[in-house]
Amino acid sequence: MWKADRYATHAPFVPLLGVPVLELLNPQPGERILDVGCGDAVLSDKIREAGASVVGIDSSPDMVEAAKRLGVDARLADAADLKFEAEFDAAFSNAALHWMNRDPDAVLKGVRRALRPGGRFVGEFGGHGNVAAVTVALLAVLSKHGINDPSALNPWYFPAPAEYRAKLERAGFDVESIELFPRPTILPTDMHGWLETFAEPFFQALPSSDRAGALHDVIGLPKPALCDAEGRWTVDYVRLRFVARAK
Repeated sequence: MWKADRYATHAPFVPLLGVPVLELLNPQPGERILDVGCGDAVLSDKIREAGASVVGIDSSPDMVEAAKRLGVDARLADAADLKFEAEFDAAFSNAALHWMNRDPDAVLKGVRRALRPGGRFVGEFGGHGNVAAVTVALLAVLSKHGINDPSALNPWYFPAPAEYRAKLERAGFDVESIELFPRPTILPTDMHGWLETFAEPFFQALPSSDRAGALHDVIGLPKPALCDAEGRWTVDYVRLRFVARAK
């Protein structure tokens, strides 16, 4: 699914808007830091620039190759099956944890194992209500096209703060802060590019002959609310940001 060139074109805002989370991490020289869902490693590279060593993991071969081209130690891995044992001072994740919907508890337990006692985990990802208007449009259009349970195709996990706090605590973390906040995001291209970049799993259940029409219908539904008179799209992002520490 993930293609580094397409991501760079349609989603350059992801690392740009992740800079405040990186500042919250505050990487220090000599620290060893795990980047969970590093993508093309734009932020991993900034961790290195701060003097820390970083290991990035991602499930996309194309993203891992893009990260390696930056010189980052990037590894192809399933975040729900991490093999590290108490070797990192901190873990970081930006705009990735909401893709790890299959077993978010296993992800958190793996990150906890990877950290030394007292190690911090700083992250931000989609929270409850994230891209709600687009999600409603996707589910409505898929239902119209004969998909009986379109919600089963949803690849995203957008928890509320209380839910995610409980998961972090069960995984062995003390939660220092966790907040949910709206972050309306102007798209650098358009909704077509956003859907092709982020919503491809929704369309996989449709015959190839139906996908263009479904894509057109999805774009049309939220357009009155999300697209201005100049054709500029602003998507209803809601983010969940947290700082936790390994017990």
